[in-house]
Amino acid sequence: MQNRWSATLVISLLLVLSGTIACGGKNVHMTPASTQPAAQGVAELKHDKNGNLTVDLKVKHLARPEALTPPKTTYVVWIQSSNTAARKLGELKVNGKLEGEFKSPVPAANFQIFVTAEDGPTVSEPTGPEVLRQTVGVSQG
Repeated sequence: MQNRWSATLVISLLLVLSGTIACGGKNVHMTPASTQPAAQGVAELKHDKNGNLTVDLKVKHLARPEALTPPKTTYVVWIQSSNTAARKLGELKVNGKLEGEFKSPVPAANFQIFVTAEDGPTVSEPTGPEVLRQTVGVSQG
């Protein structure tokens, strides 16, 4: 009888832990473009209290867009699911320490997230050079 309770307890704990991992945060390290090899980025993906998936992208060592060749004015964060056009999430601002942070809800659990240098934040599609990219796959929680 005690072994049955022990087995039940172990199975219950495993189910709880697997749910926590599936619904908890996931860090995805961004891959820098060859033009900005020092750039680092980590996208933290997690579900909010309503179950919506959100991304918190933090970057370091990202050159100021004006310093690029050709110069640009800003960075823009995009996502793209398979067989769809890229969708702009918003502008990523970089401070004097070459760091930036961008937070946004995302509409899909499996997508490419990438950052481009652009002539302005109002672009409707990526036209500038890509500086960071990664593929994301998140379990639904």
